[in-house]
Formats: sequence, C-alpha cells, structure tokens
Amino acid sequence: MGTCKYCKNNAKTISNTIGFCADCIRAHFESIWPEIKKVHHQSRIGFGLPEDPPLLIASTLLVPGYVDESEVPAIARFIAGLNPRIPYSLLAFYPQFYLDDLPTTSRSHAHRCLSIAEKAGLKNVHVGNVHLLADDY
Repeated sequence: MGTCKYCKNNAKTISNTIGFCADCIRAHFESIWPEIKKVHHQSRIGFGLPEDPPLLIASTLLVPGYVDESEVPAIARFIAGLNPRIPYSLLAFYPQFYLDDLPTTSRSHAHRCLSIAEKAGLKNVHVGNVHLLADDY
C-alpha cells in the first residue's frame, strides 16, 4: 500500500518507485505515461543500462557437434546484414535432459565463434553463460 501520486488515495500502487495505483493508470494513462517514462529512464541510468533497449537481440546456442564454427559465419553475416549493432549472444550449452550425452561447450569453441562473428561485421557480440564453459575437448 502507498499513496497514489495522482489521486492521493491510500491504495495499492504498481510500485513504490512509480507510485500510481492501477485504477489511475487505466483512467488517466495519457497524463501519467510521461511520468512513468521518466522513472523508467532514471532507473535505466541508475543501473548503468542503455537508455533505449534494443528492439532486437539474437542468440545462438553453441551445441558441440551441431552448432559450431561452420554455422556461425552465415548466422553472423545475416544479422550484420540487418544491422551490425544488433546484440548477438553466443550461449554455452550444458548437457541435460535429452541431450545429456553431449559435452558442455568449450571455452576455445566459444571464443573461436566469437572471433568469427566479429569478423563477419557484428559490433556487439559476447559469450553468454560463461560460467558453463568447459575446458577444451
């Protein structure tokens, strides 16, 4: 519970940071929306995030023996052809459930794919799930 910034009633607010009750947001959205955007913008800056998140991101799960250095160039060129600044994550694979007979993605496999994606023209590439990366196979 909190005090709604719009109606000043003691009501359940959407969040303490935003401070508006759901009824006021529904009824007065056009006048409240600029304040919500302002709080959102300040929060992103406070957390060191980009002001405007990307509209599109791409990721590839690096499954050893299935997705490796031979597939990444075509994927990366396709993404770079759309926009070379599209964030691209190369994700480490961890074996479980149906694919529990495969190895975990190796560190060298991930870094070779990272280099290939950068050479294809992508500007915002990173390896994700780095805590899962294994020693070389």
